[in-house]
Amino acid sequence: MTTRREFLSQSAALAAGTMLPPALANASPSQPSVSFPASPRDRIAVASYPFRDFILPAEYVTPAAAKAAQKMEITEFAAHVISRFNINKIEPWSAHFRSLEPKYLAEFRAALDQAKASVVNIALDGEHSFYAADPAERERAVSANKQWIDAAATLGSPSIRTHIASADNQPPDLERSADTLRRIAEYAATRNVVIHLENDDGVTEDPFFLVKVIAKVNSPWLRALPDFGNSLMHLPPENAYAGLEAMFNHAYGIGHVKGSESTGKGAVVQVDLAYAFSLLKKSGYRGYLSMEYDDTGDPYRGTDELIQKTLELLA
Repeated sequence: MTTRREFLSQSAALAAGTMLPPALANASPSQPSVSFPASPRDRIAVASYPFRDFILPAEYVTPAAAKAAQKMEITEFAAHVISRFNINKIEPWSAHFRSLEPKYLAEFRAALDQAKASVVNIALDGEHSFYAADPAERERAVSANKQWIDAAATLGSPSIRTHIASADNQPPDLERSADTLRRIAEYAATRNVVIHLENDDGVTEDPFFLVKVIAKVNSPWLRALPDFGNSLMHLPPENAYAGLEAMFNHAYGIGHVKGSESTGKGAVVQVDLAYAFSLLKKSGYRGYLSMEYDDTGDPYRGTDELIQKTLELLA
């Protein structure tokens, strides 16, 4: 297990880009330039993942099916969030998308525009491994991510969260992961979309491994997505918060706020929100924060509470 001291000695700061000269105005921008709002409420988004029981899964979604099941489509989620939480930014989960076809994405974009809402990140779950020994598997991972990068560009989302899927009987590989993600980041730059890595899975997405990957790729288009609770599921609190601090030092556009998280085995880990936000402020992070309630109980009440705590702690 990598310690915080080892991380600090091993990782390097991400390289800063420079402005493009006029002659290269049509080339990929050298670095992302999202204008993040300063108001605490305007920095808040609501993730669709906690509301998966209320959103029809993609494989079953048709307008008629959604109505019959008394569940919403992801295209309706933004308007619902505005009505329920007075928040006009969402983070949709890839499993809620019915399609990536242009017509469907145009309908989704029109629904966002009508609601006066925006997508700040797409949370992508991937089944293909970035570090598989088989080059064809890594190629499939690149192709899948390119599709979602294009979808993000269509929806006006500044970023996607990608997932480092495991490879059968293979430990995470830094070199292969970095090589694959470098290609993805290069393509993302052409669409002005940032790629984020989240400290999620305790094996393939250990926070200290992720920051090594990010430092290895050394691209402003590959950044960290700090999740307040996930690492507490896999690491002792001291290491989990050191990992969160490391992630915030490599963050750009999106973080996940959680106050607690269910292990699925009857236990719940509690997040020290005040301390987590102190790490956020120490890092100078200015991006969005997505409310991702991930405990048992009512996600509406849980999200309400997360919004209120975030407003208090960002003030």
